[in-house]
Amino acid sequence: MEKVTVKTKEKCYDVLIGSGLLDGAGKLIMSALGRTCRAMIVSDDAVYPLYGKRLEASLIKEGFSVSSFVFKNGEESKNLSVYGELLESCAEAGITRSDILIALGGGVTGDMTGFAAATYLRCVKFVQIPTTLLADVDSSVGGKTGVNLDAGKNLVGAFYQPEVVICDVDTLKTLTDLIMSDGISEMIKYGMICDEELFEMMESGEFFEKTEECIARCVKIKSDIVSRDEFDNGERQLLNFGHTIGHAIEKASSLKMTHGHAVAAGMAVISRAAENAGISEKCYDRLCAVLEKYSLPRECAFSDEELSGYMRSDKKRKGDSITFVVPEKIGKCVLKTVSAEKIPEILKLGRGE
Repeated sequence: MEKVTVKTKEKCYDVLIGSGLLDGAGKLIMSALGRTCRAMIVSDDAVYPLYGKRLEASLIKEGFSVSSFVFKNGEESKNLSVYGELLESCAEAGITRSDILIALGGGVTGDMTGFAAATYLRCVKFVQIPTTLLADVDSSVGGKTGVNLDAGKNLVGAFYQPEVVICDVDTLKTLTDLIMSDGISEMIKYGMICDEELFEMMESGEFFEKTEECIARCVKIKSDIVSRDEFDNGERQLLNFGHTIGHAIEKASSLKMTHGHAVAAGMAVISRAAENAGISEKCYDRLCAVLEKYSLPRECAFSDEELSGYMRSDKKRKGDSITFVVPEKIGKCVLKTVSAEKIPEILKLGRGE
């Protein structure tokens, strides 16, 4: 088992990565909390039938009292309405400040559960048990929680850290190729921003033989960055490589394009723009080759005008400026803040025009 310790000013917690951890989750959670209590399992209707009863049995075995909230699978459920239903379920179940919420699922589940935990009774503790590669390497770590508005992704949320993150890599065996490649997209992102060796492991396919190590490597990168910039005021923005354009693509697709695929296209667009602007070394072709290897998109079908509109409402925009994460070479990205008026010009460069 791999273990990465995340340290922030507010909290220190472990991310545990290994095989067969789900059936021992009750003991791991009790160890992290130092006690038992009432637990609310939050999951969706695709994940709960696979793992919900096993998690419940593990918790009951250790002395936890367990209830559950199950919602419809999909990004469309990450909204204020379902979030409100979750809060009502917490109240009906008698969840108190001494109890916990447990997110069992992918990024949608983790984001919404974390936000509910941060706001219900002005905060209760929560645990992340991610079941997708994307959640393993990214969304379950670092404390970003929230839900979407009609205007854009993650416009309502809070920074709130979990008590422990339990990544059972056996859950990856049930993922479709599409969902698996979403996580691979984020792993490529980590290689691009600061770890050329990890990028090379994704290029060669070595990831499939060293899954736990590669996940731990991504988590360690994020942990180190979060420890230095917990509230996303500086360096942490590097983790948004491909995301500003990617979120706009997701929105333009009416959330039909998955997050990892949208981010892949976003990484390709901003990398081509950086190369055409003379900022980066030749890395666009190499990035596109590895994206193609994992059946990830390298282009965007939506118009610059449509994407620009969504990007102007991005939560990372500050006043009349927006910050892009730009690659200088494989393994090194930098932050470039530009006027929002420059967005169409950047998108044009990203299309090679």
